[in-house]
Amino acid sequence: MQVSNPPLILIFGPFDPSGSSSLPADTVTCAAMGCHALCTLTAILVRDTASTEEIQPVPPELIDDQARCLLEDMTVHAIKVGPLYTTESVSVLAQIAADYNHVPLVLHLGHLPDESLLEGIDAEEVQLALFELLMPQTDIVVVDHKLLEQWQSEGVFTGVDADTPAQALLHYGAKWVLSTGAPLRPGHGSHLLQGQHSETSNWNWRTPAARLADADGPLACAITTQLARGLDVPAAVDAAISLSEPLAARTFQPGMGHLLINRSSP
Repeated sequence: MQVSNPPLILIFGPFDPSGSSSLPADTVTCAAMGCHALCTLTAILVRDTASTEEIQPVPPELIDDQARCLLEDMTVHAIKVGPLYTTESVSVLAQIAADYNHVPLVLHLGHLPDESLLEGIDAEEVQLALFELLMPQTDIVVVDHKLLEQWQSEGVFTGVDADTPAQALLHYGAKWVLSTGAPLRPGHGSHLLQGQHSETSNWNWRTPAARLADADGPLACAITTQLARGLDVPAAVDAAISLSEPLAARTFQPGMGHLLINRSSP
């Protein structure tokens, strides 16, 4: 009996030894959703469930070698990008994305790390590189609404002609932006999807458990798996929310820090 190959997902991200987020967590999530994860390491973290103690970025040429070796060998159906820590790594990834622009790309934005963890790195320069170099290559950005509001209050989007921070990301070139926890009405939040042509959709959003590590990680992964299956962005988001919500509801606390999502639970 012939067995069909699972969709292939290429994940760019750091190695989190606690299994809380990024490569270890994403590979498990992809497998749980019927996809096979390929990995390109962007950094090595020294961390536990409570905090990160050190970040060691991978040289950009090694990021490039890892990714192109995989892309030249196999047909990748979608790409997920997690934390990047240097402008050089952003530049390399932007060039890879441009060379494989037929492959859907999901960018999961998160908090910038404390600069004390990255010697000689300017976090604001890395952020600007993400906006200017990688955002135009991105099919959908997944980002927490409160983080967007924080960046707006810090003046990150000053000079950008946009009414909201999500629209600022669209201004930088992202095709779609999914804001999690966006206000829908008093006491209720939503997953808010906005497109380049003023398309808007929203879904109910549940407040995650307190101190939950990588709360939006399963959703970003699920969107990537659905794009890999050939769905368009709105349909992929709709399916991914249904897939990821039950997963995110299963948590455990193996250490003294954050709750972790039990991604391996059936």
